[in-house]
Amino acid sequence: MAAQIGAPTAAARAHEELFAYWASLRNAGRLPSRRDVDPGGFKRLLPTVSLIDVVSDPLDFRVRLAGTGLYGVYGREITGRMLSEVYNSAAADYWRAELTKVVAERRPSVGVHSLAWRGASHLSIMWLRLPLASNGYDVDMILGYDAVVGMSQMPTGIRAA
Repeated sequence: MAAQIGAPTAAARAHEELFAYWASLRNAGRLPSRRDVDPGGFKRLLPTVSLIDVVSDPLDFRVRLAGTGLYGVYGREITGRMLSEVYNSAAADYWRAELTKVVAERRPSVGVHSLAWRGASHLSIMWLRLPLASNGYDVDMILGYDAVVGMSQMPTGIRAA
Protein backbone atom coordinates (compact mmCIF):
# COMPACT_ATOMS: atom_id res chain seq x y z
CA MET A 1 0.00 0.00 0.00
CA ALA A 2 1.71 3.15 -1.19
CA ALA A 3 -0.04 5.83 0.82
CA GLN A 4 1.40 8.92 2.41
CA ILE A 5 1.30 8.28 6.14
CA GLY A 6 1.11 11.25 8.47
CA ALA A 7 1.01 11.97 12.17
CA PRO A 8 -2.37 12.17 13.94
CA THR A 9 -1.70 15.77 15.02
CA ALA A 10 -1.07 16.83 11.41
CA ALA A 11 -4.25 15.02 10.36
CA ALA A 12 -6.24 16.81 13.05
CA ARG A 13 -4.87 20.19 11.89
CA ALA A 14 -5.83 19.36 8.30
CA HIS A 15 -9.34 18.45 9.48
CA GLU A 16 -9.58 21.76 11.32
CA GLU A 17 -8.39 23.63 8.23
CA LEU A 18 -10.94 22.03 5.91
CA PHE A 19 -13.73 22.37 8.48
CA ALA A 20 -12.97 26.08 8.93
CA TYR A 21 -13.04 26.55 5.15
CA TRP A 22 -16.39 24.72 4.89
CA ALA A 23 -17.85 26.66 7.84
CA SER A 24 -16.83 29.95 6.21
CA LEU A 25 -19.06 29.05 3.24
CA ARG A 26 -22.19 28.63 5.37
CA ASN A 27 -24.63 31.50 5.08
CA ALA A 28 -27.41 32.10 7.61
CA GLY A 29 -27.45 28.43 8.63
CA ARG A 30 -27.61 27.21 5.03
CA LEU A 31 -25.23 24.49 3.95
CA PRO A 32 -22.74 25.37 1.23
CA SER A 33 -23.19 23.83 -2.20
CA ARG A 34 -20.58 22.25 -4.48
CA ARG A 35 -20.50 25.41 -6.57
CA ASP A 36 -19.48 27.39 -3.44
CA VAL A 37 -16.41 25.21 -2.95
CA ASP A 38 -13.19 26.46 -4.53
CA PRO A 39 -10.51 23.72 -4.41
CA GLY A 40 -7.88 26.48 -4.36
CA GLY A 41 -9.03 27.23 -0.83
CA PHE A 42 -7.49 23.96 0.42
CA LYS A 43 -5.06 23.09 -2.34
CA ARG A 44 -2.56 21.20 -0.15
CA LEU A 45 -5.29 18.80 0.99
CA LEU A 46 -6.52 17.86 -2.49
CA PRO A 47 -4.64 14.54 -2.83
CA THR A 48 -6.93 12.89 -0.26
CA VAL A 49 -10.11 14.91 -0.78
CA SER A 50 -13.20 13.24 -2.19
CA LEU A 51 -16.64 14.29 -3.38
CA ILE A 52 -19.39 11.78 -2.73
CA ASP A 53 -22.76 11.95 -4.49
CA VAL A 54 -25.87 11.15 -2.50
CA VAL A 55 -27.99 8.80 -4.62
CA SER A 56 -31.62 8.52 -3.56
CA ASP A 57 -34.32 5.88 -3.81
CA PRO A 58 -32.83 3.81 -2.34
CA LEU A 59 -30.29 5.92 -0.47
CA ASP A 60 -26.74 5.07 -1.55
CA PHE A 61 -23.47 6.84 -2.28
CA ARG A 62 -21.16 7.15 -5.30
CA VAL A 63 -17.63 8.53 -5.26
CA ARG A 64 -17.82 11.39 -7.75
CA LEU A 65 -14.18 12.37 -7.34
CA ALA A 66 -11.26 10.86 -5.42
CA GLY A 67 -7.95 12.65 -5.01
CA THR A 68 -4.83 11.02 -6.42
CA GLY A 69 -3.54 10.20 -2.93
CA LEU A 70 -6.51 7.91 -2.36
CA TYR A 71 -5.35 5.59 -5.12
CA GLY A 72 -2.64 4.31 -2.77
CA VAL A 73 -5.17 3.71 0.00
CA TYR A 74 -7.59 1.74 -2.17
CA GLY A 75 -5.08 0.24 -4.60
CA ARG A 76 -7.12 1.40 -7.58
CA GLU A 77 -9.18 4.23 -8.96
CA ILE A 78 -12.44 4.66 -7.03
CA THR A 79 -13.87 7.66 -8.88
CA GLY A 80 -17.33 6.83 -10.23
CA ARG A 81 -17.81 3.77 -8.02
CA MET A 82 -20.61 2.97 -5.57
CA LEU A 83 -19.70 2.06 -1.98
CA SER A 84 -20.33 -1.62 -2.64
CA GLU A 85 -17.78 -1.48 -5.48
CA VAL A 86 -15.09 0.11 -3.30
CA TYR A 87 -15.39 -1.77 0.00
CA ASN A 88 -16.04 -5.25 1.30
CA SER A 89 -19.47 -5.77 2.92
CA ALA A 90 -18.52 -4.74 6.47
CA ALA A 91 -16.62 -1.62 5.37
CA ALA A 92 -19.41 -0.65 2.94
CA ASP A 93 -21.95 -0.98 5.76
CA TYR A 94 -19.76 1.19 8.01
CA TRP A 95 -19.48 3.94 5.40
CA ARG A 96 -23.14 3.73 4.42
CA ALA A 97 -24.12 4.28 8.07
CA GLU A 98 -21.68 7.16 8.53
CA LEU A 99 -22.70 8.92 5.31
CA THR A 100 -26.40 8.38 6.00
CA LYS A 101 -25.87 10.14 9.33
CA VAL A 102 -24.30 13.14 7.56
CA VAL A 103 -27.30 13.32 5.20
CA ALA A 104 -29.93 12.91 7.94
CA GLU A 105 -28.35 15.25 10.49
CA ARG A 106 -27.11 17.80 7.92
CA ARG A 107 -23.90 18.27 9.86
CA PRO A 108 -20.24 17.23 9.63
CA SER A 109 -18.99 13.93 10.94
CA VAL A 110 -15.50 12.80 11.86
CA GLY A 111 -13.95 9.52 12.88
CA VAL A 112 -11.22 6.92 12.56
CA HIS A 113 -11.58 3.75 10.51
CA SER A 114 -9.10 0.86 10.40
CA LEU A 115 -7.67 -0.21 7.06
CA ALA A 116 -7.68 -3.85 8.21
CA TRP A 117 -10.22 -4.57 5.43
CA ARG A 118 -7.38 -3.71 3.00
CA GLY A 119 -4.91 -5.97 4.81
CA ALA A 120 -3.28 -3.03 6.58
CA SER A 121 -4.40 -3.37 10.20
CA HIS A 122 -1.49 -1.17 11.29
CA LEU A 123 -3.01 1.79 9.42
CA SER A 124 -6.16 3.83 9.93
CA ILE A 125 -7.91 6.66 8.17
CA MET A 126 -8.78 9.75 10.18
CA TRP A 127 -11.74 10.99 8.16
CA LEU A 128 -13.92 14.08 7.92
CA ARG A 129 -17.21 14.30 6.00
CA LEU A 130 -18.84 17.68 5.31
CA PRO A 131 -22.38 18.03 3.91
CA LEU A 132 -23.06 20.06 0.76
CA ALA A 133 -26.50 21.02 -0.49
CA SER A 134 -27.40 22.59 -3.84
CA ASN A 135 -30.48 24.17 -2.29
CA GLY A 136 -28.78 24.99 1.02
CA TYR A 137 -30.78 22.39 2.93
CA ASP A 138 -31.03 18.91 1.37
CA VAL A 139 -27.65 17.18 1.38
CA ASP A 140 -26.89 15.97 -2.14
CA MET A 141 -23.10 15.73 -1.94
CA ILE A 142 -20.48 15.18 0.74
CA LEU A 143 -17.00 16.67 0.81
CA GLY A 144 -14.56 14.20 2.33
CA TYR A 145 -11.01 14.35 3.61
CA ASP A 146 -8.97 11.30 4.64
CA ALA A 147 -5.61 11.21 6.35
CA VAL A 148 -3.80 7.90 6.65
CA VAL A 149 -2.08 7.42 9.99
CA GLY A 150 -0.05 4.54 11.40
CA MET A 151 -1.42 2.86 14.50
CA SER A 152 2.02 3.01 16.07
CA GLN A 153 1.67 6.80 15.88
CA MET A 154 -1.70 6.85 17.68
CA PRO A 155 -1.31 7.75 21.36
CA THR A 156 -2.95 5.15 23.60
CA GLY A 157 -2.79 6.99 26.91
CA ILE A 158 -0.82 4.07 28.36
CA ARG A 159 2.61 5.00 29.67
CA ALA A 160 5.45 2.72 30.71
CA ALA A 161 6.14 2.60 34.46
